[in-house]
Amino acid sequence: MSTANRLLTDGLFRERPDGSIVLIGGVSASSGRTHFPRLAACPYTGAADVEEVELPTTGNLWGWTAVTTRPPGYDGELPFGFGVVELDDGLRVVTRLTVADPAALEFGQPMRLVADRLQTDDDGTVVLTYAFAPAGADA
Repeated sequence: MSTANRLLTDGLFRERPDGSIVLIGGVSASSGRTHFPRLAACPYTGAADVEEVELPTTGNLWGWTAVTTRPPGYDGELPFGFGVVELDDGLRVVTRLTVADPAALEFGQPMRLVADRLQTDDDGTVVLTYAFAPAGADA
């Protein structure tokens, strides 16, 4: 079995030299607003002046739940946390959470971006995605 890791990115996030990850969003010069994931046109104005921007890696929990039924094509563990984190710049991101128990989370709780194990492929490769964990918690 391989112990290799593979990032599930599709342009959503990338690994930094220090091993941390960052979400890749877009910012429109004309609207001054950010969005995620990055689109070719500003979702607020339609302007085609979108540039790539690294989004903040911290924010606060805004809403959350536990996913207890397997989504189509998902072979990972259940349950898993799912929610909305408001980043430090005010952008709200729909995201996977590292905590699956809704009772262990609270509104406004500080959160931080981490790489999280999504599933393991048949060849043993661990597929990593982005998620948010409570600030101060082990990744």
